[in-house]
Amino acid sequence: MSSRAKGLVMVVTGAALWGLSGTAAQVLFQEKQVTAEWLVAVRMVLAGVALLVVSSFKGLEPLSIWKEKQSMWNLLWFGIVGMLGVQYTYFASIATGNAATATLLQYLAPIYIVLYSVVKEKQKPSKKMGMAVLLALTGTFLLMTNGATDRFTVSLVSVGWGILSGIALAFYTLSSAQLLKKWNTMIVVGWGMVIGGVAMCWIIPSLFPSNIIFGIDTWLLILFVIIFGTLVAFLLFVESIRHLSPTESSLLSSVEPLSAVFASIAFLHVSFGLFQAVGAAFIILTVLLLSQPSKKQMYRNMETGM
Repeated sequence: MSSRAKGLVMVVTGAALWGLSGTAAQVLFQEKQVTAEWLVAVRMVLAGVALLVVSSFKGLEPLSIWKEKQSMWNLLWFGIVGMLGVQYTYFASIATGNAATATLLQYLAPIYIVLYSVVKEKQKPSKKMGMAVLLALTGTFLLMTNGATDRFTVSLVSVGWGILSGIALAFYTLSSAQLLKKWNTMIVVGWGMVIGGVAMCWIIPSLFPSNIIFGIDTWLLILFVIIFGTLVAFLLFVESIRHLSPTESSLLSSVEPLSAVFASIAFLHVSFGLFQAVGAAFIILTVLLLSQPSKKQMYRNMETGM
């Protein structure tokens, strides 16, 4: 198998696992009485520790980031506000709605990032940006209403959490940029998960709540979310960048919302109308549009050999 083919398999598999983990979480919320707070705490701590262990086996030094004061404070901020924020709002959106809607709304993050850049740099929005915003707003409206203006087909609470999830993901992306310039991605994300997970542990009443229906199927779903939906998915995505360009990897990661939609329809029998499908397509088109490099970036990449 060629290097490029390996990269394609890795990024598509990783993105699909991310999407499927949302559907697994929805089953836990709806059928096993698992709360979003509990799953976030357990998932983040265990997956974060696993990432740090893997990073040490790769010859990295996970503790080195704590020796630099500025990086330490940035990491704490990233873990509590960025990592915990994006994880909790995403699962809260699933718990109050469904995985398909939550994943699609989280995918609006590039819109918020570009809007922030436009405001910060006081630039006039480009035509591409205007088209992306129009597609995103139309897609979100269709997703919420299925084309019927007199009623909502998705809980407004779920939509609210989903929008917050997109904003949190945008903050997560921006806040991690400084750390990733100096430190390995696995170390940053691993510690971010551990910090956010430990912070959430202070909120949940018990690590073994009596109301949760613990059984073999429950533990299998939890392990799937932690191992395949978090650890394996992340490692596959990061590794894919060795074989593909970051732009190609981000474009192909749009398999995530598609897998969440298909899994929700197939396994959970979530109703998804025609106009909602069009809305989902618009949101994915928004991501694809914003992922395309501008002419300036293309010329810059050609000059630098990237």
